[in-house]
Amino acid sequence: MTKIVHERWKCIGCGACAAICSQYWEMADDGKSDLKGAKYKDTPDGKLGELPVKDAGCNKDAVEGCPVQCIHVK
Repeated sequence: MTKIVHERWKCIGCGACAAICSQYWEMADDGKSDLKGAKYKDTPDGKLGELPVKDAGCNKDAVEGCPVQCIHVK
């Protein structure tokens, strides 16, 4: 099983992830991105989202397109 991890506090709201992989990513009202269906939790750094998936799919491209490297495929 693959896990998509989003360090939301690092997001600068560029929209690259949503443009590259709209199946999984959308822009929220606060201008930052959200990983659709992810469970977000508060950490000392900020919000951390995790979503288990069978296949990373276009999320690998979203990782490459993110200028602040706040998306990880594990």
